[in-house]
Amino acid sequence: MKSRAAIFVVLVSLPSAIGLQGFSAQEPAAPTAAAPSKDISATKSEPPAQPIPYSHKKHLAFGLKCQQCHINPEPGDRMTFPATSRCMACHATIAKDKPSIQKLAEFAKSNQPIPWVRVYVVSSWVYWNHRSHLDAKMTCEMCHGQVEEMEVMTKVSNVTTMAGCIDCHRKNDASTGCRYCHADK
Repeated sequence: MKSRAAIFVVLVSLPSAIGLQGFSAQEPAAPTAAAPSKDISATKSEPPAQPIPYSHKKHLAFGLKCQQCHINPEPGDRMTFPATSRCMACHATIAKDKPSIQKLAEFAKSNQPIPWVRVYVVSSWVYWNHRSHLDAKMTCEMCHGQVEEMEVMTKVSNVTTMAGCIDCHRKNDASTGCRYCHADK
């Protein structure tokens, strides 16, 4: 019985300990339009070192759209990185003398994917799906910032944290019930 009481105390105190005022472990928080919303999304971090330098700014200036390179296959939980052959479709002739493009060509020749380092990582115990967010009319920029202006992809929001998810769901009148992200899916 003591362990049940301890678990209850942790569940009740955890939201306030991590700054989620008004969040209840038992039921979803009601959206409050009048409550001032502090912006906890400004959590810019240093970008991870990537195997090949890549400028979203330069590539998106050519009119590319996110989904042209980052497809969302079933079950929809991750956007993928482009196949090396997709990059080589242009770089077989464009900038082929640059060391980074030569490295890209080596990956393509050996039929190896580029070992990109993910900038945004969702914890394994959290159910998260890009498709459901895209279907809800969320845009890439809402979570990832102004990628078209980034020379280097950088984490600009805390959307991969519980506080970030709750804050975004409240701002967009989406459910904040525990089962939406933590239930077995």
